[in-house]
Amino acid sequence: MRPGPSNLITDVGGLAVGSARDDPLKSGVSVLTAARPFTAGVHVMGGAPGTRETDLLAPDRLVQEVDALVLAGGSAFGLDAASGVADALRAAGRGFRVGGQNVPIVPAAILFDLTNGGDKSWAESPYRALGAAALEAAQDDFALGSEGAGTGAVIGAARGGLKGGLGSASAVLESGHTVGALVAVNAVGAATVGEGRHFWAAPFEIGAEFGGLGPAPAFPQSDAPLPVKRADTATTIAIVATDAALTQAQATRMAVAAHDGIARALVPSHTLLDGDAVFAAATGARALGDPVAETLMLGHAAAMCLARAIARGVHAARPAPGDRVRAWSELPAG
Repeated sequence: MRPGPSNLITDVGGLAVGSARDDPLKSGVSVLTAARPFTAGVHVMGGAPGTRETDLLAPDRLVQEVDALVLAGGSAFGLDAASGVADALRAAGRGFRVGGQNVPIVPAAILFDLTNGGDKSWAESPYRALGAAALEAAQDDFALGSEGAGTGAVIGAARGGLKGGLGSASAVLESGHTVGALVAVNAVGAATVGEGRHFWAAPFEIGAEFGGLGPAPAFPQSDAPLPVKRADTATTIAIVATDAALTQAQATRMAVAAHDGIARALVPSHTLLDGDAVFAAATGARALGDPVAETLMLGHAAAMCLARAIARGVHAARPAPGDRVRAWSELPAG
C-alpha cells in the first residue's frame, strides 16, 4: 500500500475538493464533488451528530447516488452550506430528476466551532455563501490544515488543547484500486500522545507526511484523559472515497470500517460528546475482482487513510490571530 501521487482524496480519479474559509469567523466549508453523481454511504458513531440527508443514504432508499458531500463548521448553522451547494448545482443542471425538476442530493455533516474566538455575530448565516464558494473552488489540488471545515477546529490535548484542521491522505492497493480520506478534525480526544509532539497515528505514517517523528517513546497506561474541551464543542467528520464499483450497501460498510481510523488517531474517540460521522463515496470506475476480499481491503485502507489524514490535518494547522489554543507547529520540540 502506497500513497497516490498527491496523497489526497482527489487521487481517486474524477473527484474534486473545494474549500472556503472566513478568517474573522474562524470557520469554513469543504465540499467533495464529481462531474457525475456517485454512490455514497454513511455511518455515524458519535453521540452528538449534526447531519443532513443521511437517512437518504441507507441502502434501501430510492436515491442511490449523490452530487456532492459537504463538511462544515458552524454547528447547526453550518448545515446551510449544503443549501448553497445545492443551489449552485441546480443552476448547473445537476440533480435527481423528479417531477420535471432537478433536485441535487447533497448530504452534509457539521462540527461545532462556535466558541473558538471567531466573530459569530452574524445577522444571517454565512454558511450558504461559504458552501457555494467551496463548490466553485473544487479542483484536484487543495490545501490542508487551517482551511475549509477545519479552519476553526480545535482538538483535545494536554495543557489546553490544540488546533485541529482539514486533513487528507490516499493509498493505492495491490488490486489497483485507489482509496482516499478527507477529514475535519475537531475532537474531544487528542491526536498527540501526552504533552509531546508524537501522534497516536504514527505507526501508520508513510514517509514523513506528518513530521516523521515515529511512535512516542512511552504511552500512558492510565485511563483516558478527561476532556480539555467543553463537552458540547466537538466532532470529527470525514469522507472516505474509492474508484471501486460499490453498491450503496458496500459503500456503507466501507464507512463503518473507516471509523477504525478515528480510533487509531484520536484518544478517546467516538464519545458521547463527539458527533463522529464518516461518509463513503465510490465513483465506480474500477470493477471489483473479488467482491469479498477486495471490499475487506478497501475498508482497511479507508481506516488507514483516515488515521493518517487526521494527523496530517493537525500537523498542517497554522497559528492565526485570536486563536485560543496553539497549533502543533508551536509545540516545543523534545
